[in-house]
Amino acid sequence: MNWVCIDGELIPSNEAKISVWDHGLLYGDGLFETMRSYDGKVFALEKHLTRLRQGAALLKLKIDYEDAELERLIAETVRANNISNAYIRLTYTRGSGPIGIDPDLCAKGCLIIMAKESNVPENLYRDGIELAICPVVRNHSTALPPSIKSLNFLNNILAKLWAKEQGITEALMLNQDGFISETTVSNIFFVKKGKIFTPSLASGILPGVTRDYIIEVALSAGYAVEQGLYQPEELFIAEEIFLTNSGSEVIPVKLLNNKPLGGGTPGKVTTRIHDLFSIRLKQTLNLN
Repeated sequence: MNWVCIDGELIPSNEAKISVWDHGLLYGDGLFETMRSYDGKVFALEKHLTRLRQGAALLKLKIDYEDAELERLIAETVRANNISNAYIRLTYTRGSGPIGIDPDLCAKGCLIIMAKESNVPENLYRDGIELAICPVVRNHSTALPPSIKSLNFLNNILAKLWAKEQGITEALMLNQDGFISETTVSNIFFVKKGKIFTPSLASGILPGVTRDYIIEVALSAGYAVEQGLYQPEELFIAEEIFLTNSGSEVIPVKLLNNKPLGGGTPGKVTTRIHDLFSIRLKQTLNLN
């Protein structure tokens, strides 16, 4: 039996319910974070909770739990599902209230924590994925600040629908000025002459937790890392491209717009960065 935590209570997943009046459902008024646990230990939990609270502050959304309590509830949810290596999603909505967009209509927020087995296919790292530049433009940063990981994900869903129509794995969105931003669920990096490049926060990307760790481990290993605004043409002269997110870690790209990258297999820099990230992860969590 699977278990879900709703407002601090563990409930069998087939009985878990939230109100039809919840403003997360009605208006996308809420936030979420996705995390990974390894041997029962959640990686970068503090950073995820910090980003959650920063987004909540921008939305003026009061989270009725201290970090220690959220950490305890996450751990309890993972244990209840008897999972050691878990994919975890924490959702916090404005809560239930009458129809209307005024946040004051909701007296109390709603917390939902889910956990499932992390099952990233091994061939994802071995073979890489197909990526294409998508006509769906990333949300304008002045309309929805990219630091808010909101429940309103329609922009990314439209890009994912486009990718599925093309028969490819993932879509890369440009921002309103035509610069590279991010994919539907990942930050992007590319490699030229051994140097690593990634769009800066000014491009309107989500400040990825795994992205930050990748930059740290790359710099520590002696790689030059540049953050900036890049035209999509830069990707077509790149030797390697890889994507990062908390669920899948480091994902190599083998095809861009149906054109092979390098030899069509994960490059040396991508492979080394993933290895270095795995080492950092184990050190941080004190894993054997």
